[in-house]
Amino acid sequence: MDIWLDNFSHYLSVEKGLAQNTLESYRRDLTKFLSFLKKNKVDEPADISRDLINRYLNSLKQEGRAPSTISRNIASIRSFFNFLVLEGIVEENPARDLETPKLEKKLPRVLTAKEVDKLLGQPKLGEPNGLRDKAMLELLYASGIRVSELVTLNVSDFNPEVGFLRCKGKGMKERIVPIGSVAINYVQEYIQNHRYKLTKKTDEKALFVNHHGRRLTRQGFWKILKKYVQKSKISGDITPHTLRHSFATHLLENGADLCSVQEMLGHSDISTTQIYTQITRRKIREVYDKTHPRA
Repeated sequence: MDIWLDNFSHYLSVEKGLAQNTLESYRRDLTKFLSFLKKNKVDEPADISRDLINRYLNSLKQEGRAPSTISRNIASIRSFFNFLVLEGIVEENPARDLETPKLEKKLPRVLTAKEVDKLLGQPKLGEPNGLRDKAMLELLYASGIRVSELVTLNVSDFNPEVGFLRCKGKGMKERIVPIGSVAINYVQEYIQNHRYKLTKKTDEKALFVNHHGRRLTRQGFWKILKKYVQKSKISGDITPHTLRHSFATHLLENGADLCSVQEMLGHSDISTTQIYTQITRRKIREVYDKTHPRA
């Protein structure tokens, strides 16, 4: 079974082109599932039944795993068996018709315009790190890209002349995203006056680098953001994705159409983008309740 897990990981990486974070998520889920199978002395794919998979899912429930975690595990197991069917190892997918638990749809945390200004005003612009951080935060809010897309940007992906950014999203799908003049100015200043102080070399392609002169990581950006959130004293759980949520919500609040926002975010399904319309409707309701004399 471990061999087939390795083959499946290779298939997802090479043929499907999935991102490293997605690959690691699949592998974690399936490694735990295979451990369960070994404890039950099942070592052949053909011996795995729907009942056995349900027993595993029940064990996750007993461990107190969230419905979202169980749903993700079902998706991982189902994909794994789809691969085994494709390879002719099993005839049918025992996880094909498994019911996924109902998930509570939580609206994402969105910053107000004032909170965005407060957060983006924290970096000290006189220092190379500070200008880099300012450029990153402005770029995230200006473009709505994911943090994984931010840290994989190369200098060549930034085109200030036409005001666009080229990035690679999920499944290595490339898209072109517009960016505003404020973000362009800070990124240009960082590249022209501060980036070389961090890289200390000319062959580094990465747009944003750490103090060692190498490409900044997702974890590195998380630490940077956490520092500025604490300094700004903004309450709530603020993550890199919060700026993406704020980008989409503020666009819709100011009249952008849903299809344009979908394209900028890189969502393959517009239903994913529609969650932001719920946020804007909620805000309209709040404004109405506060301002209408008979609300």
